Parts: sequence; structure tokens; C-alpha cells
Amino acid sequence: MKTFIRVVELWVPDRTRMRLEFGGGLYSEGLSAFKAASEDLRFGYDEGLPGKAWACGHPVILTKFANSYFKRTEPAIEAGLTCGVAVPVLAGEFLQAVMVLFCGDDEQHVGAIELWHNDPDVSHEMGLVDGYYGTAEMFEFNSRHTRFPRGFGLPGRTWKAGLPLIIKDLHNARSFLRWEDAAEVGINLGLGVPFRSGNGKTWVLTFLSAQATPIARRFEIWVPDAARSALVFRAGDCSALTDLAALYASRTIARGQGSIGGAWATGMPALNDDLAQDNSIAATEARAAGLSQMVVLPAIGSAGRLDAVLAWYL
Repeated sequence: MKTFIRVVELWVPDRTRMRLEFGGGLYSEGLSAFKAASEDLRFGYDEGLPGKAWACGHPVILTKFANSYFKRTEPAIEAGLTCGVAVPVLAGEFLQAVMVLFCGDDEQHVGAIELWHNDPDVSHEMGLVDGYYGTAEMFEFNSRHTRFPRGFGLPGRTWKAGLPLIIKDLHNARSFLRWEDAAEVGINLGLGVPFRSGNGKTWVLTFLSAQATPIARRFEIWVPDAARSALVFRAGDCSALTDLAALYASRTIARGQGSIGGAWATGMPALNDDLAQDNSIAATEARAAGLSQMVVLPAIGSAGRLDAVLAWYL
């Protein structure tokens, strides 16, 4: 099974905290040359895709590398990569790291990554900033001409919840306002991730996953319990149809335990390509399901406290 996301990288502040350096990556088969071109790079503030997300303070999506601020155009094109998304992880106004996702292009590539935005001084609705849709051209056209009020559709519901949100079975989900278009191209799952800025503006990053080329093989959302003493499972989806709610019933992850608990302890995203070294229940169950790589993204609220941890498995 090919996943829609082909590369995940972490860029972290160097010792001077004035530049971003390579902090690790997960790469699909055949992308070793692109990895080699990335490992020794550094990005200043507002430089390249990681630096642009650092300067903006919100996710950035780049659907055309040529003639842009992107620094690795030739290696990316040679690797068949066609879209990059940079996600800054901020604790208040301070940068923890930037996670960069790359998608590839082929005739069977169905799915989407979208960036939606609301500026309350301009509108009460959320509009599309940009998106990458693979081969789903009609879905792209309709998405570019759709706006969402707070609480409606995947972007609006994520905006209202203020937490990562999963909508399953999109072809039957009337709460997903583009369900007919999604059904036509085989998109069956939506994941929304909110980002808030200090000036009241909101961005929502949406991942729309198809059965043939899923964004990831498994998604999980973990949140602090009422006492903030452990993380508990909130929602998830598995391409193998595993009942994750039943799997994790009454199970918790301690602060600092494994990659997911580590994201809570440090506020840092994580990439894990050796789940055998992770003693959390999530990694144990992922290994049992034959999954080998984990991506962990903390959602930090405006007060600098952890709201949720999003994990997905490749």
C-alpha cells in the first residue's frame, strides 16, 4: 500500500537558535538521494519552506516548487515530489520545530492536503488558501469555490472544536459538505488540525485520505485526562479496520512515555522509525499490527499547554 505522504522531515533550531537544521526524516523507498540533499542544509528565518513557516507562524503549503522560495527544487523533481507542507510547532510565540511533509505525483495518487484560513476582520467563514489534490481535479475545483462557516464541514468543525478532528466514512457523512465529490474519487476519511494565532486568526490543515493511497495507515488522537496526569485515547482510524477505541479502552500513556508521551513532556514533534524502542501501548499495538514508523505532532494551545497529540503510522 502506498501512502499519500512520501516524506516527513523535522527541522529544529540549531545551537544558536537562529537557523534550522535537519532533525531527522522518514522517506519512502527510492528517496535516499533527496534525503542526502537535505541532511546538510540550514534554513534561516523566512528562508526556504521550513524558514517560511517559522516566519509566518502558521502552516504553509507549496504546490509548485519551480521559481519559488523552495531551495531543493531539482532533487525534489528528480524524486517525483510535487508538493510540500510545512507545519510550525509553536509554544506561544517561540518555535519548537518545523515538520515538513512532501507528497508525490503519479496517476493513481488520490487524496488531498488543504490549508484553510479565517480572518475575523474580513469574514465569518473559512476559505481555502491552497491545496494539493493529486489526481482529484473536480474535487479540487469544487473545494476552491467552497467556504465554511464555523461548525460546518471538516474545516469549520475543526475550527469550532479547537482540537484535531477525524471524520470517517465521508461518503456517508452528511457533516462533510463535499461528501458527493469525495465519494466519486474514493476519498473516505478526513482529518483536520487547527492552528490559532495570537491575533484571532485561525488556520486549519485538512488531510483527506483515500483507501488506495491513504494519508497514513493509522491515525490516533490522544488528549490529557481531566487531572492532566496521563494521555487518553480520544479518536482514531485504522486502514485495517481495527477498533482502536476498544483496543485502548482504559489504557493511558504517561508523560514522557515513548514518542507520544515525549511530545507532551517536551512540546516537540517526533519521528520514530524503530517502534521496538518505544514502550507505550500505542507503539506496542502498532508493532503488533505490522506498522513500523510513527509521526507525532503535538497540538499546543495558546496558553502554552498541550491540547492533544496527533500520531499517525506509515
